[in-house]
Amino acid sequence: MKNAFVSWSGGKDCCQSAYKAQQSGYAIKYLVNMINPEVERSCSHGIASKWIKVQAEGLGIPLIQQTTDGKNYADQFIAALKKIRAEGVTHGVFGDINFNPHREWDENVCKAADIELVMPLWLGNHQQIAQDFIEQGFKTIIVATRSDLLGKEWVGRMFDKQFLKDLAKYPDISPCGEAGEFHSLVIDGPMFKKRLEIKESEKVQRQDHWFLDIKKCELVDK
Repeated sequence: MKNAFVSWSGGKDCCQSAYKAQQSGYAIKYLVNMINPEVERSCSHGIASKWIKVQAEGLGIPLIQQTTDGKNYADQFIAALKKIRAEGVTHGVFGDINFNPHREWDENVCKAADIELVMPLWLGNHQQIAQDFIEQGFKTIIVATRSDLLGKEWVGRMFDKQFLKDLAKYPDISPCGEAGEFHSLVIDGPMFKKRLEIKESEKVQRQDHWFLDIKKCELVDK
């Protein structure tokens, strides 16, 4: 079995990539999540770093939260990878689908750490990827939207078949949100030992995005 880490945002694409990698025989040893220490939030989706910790606990997978000032993001990411490479992690799982600049970045950081890149979703059909994720039993909540594309009412919705049906009215928006139109947080699914239950939250606008600001979240038995 090959030891791997997952580049982790807490959202559906990295989670589905992790699941597909597991199904293909990879052992997921770590989740690597980059955080902004000034605001204590994940760099990718703006989720409070403490809720990513809760999510990782629900999954039962060790989490590495690497701080970054943003200026040396790649260097700090590579530094984290070199540490786990020394522990025998040989593969890196990324959730990108078809954005070539992201793939090039993934290739470069993995090469720098002597890690082999794995991209389970690469060049997949967006609609099929989204439908498969729902049908596999994952439960996911929308935690951010670009306010110029999707309004406040989309935040806090479940990423389910009704969501995809409603989103189809916007043909320029990928059902996977690949261009950053929306972001998600996975709260349950076949990989989870415990599920996340959001107890308190509010919708807030920061610059050009709407966010679901989670105030209280707990792990509960399935």
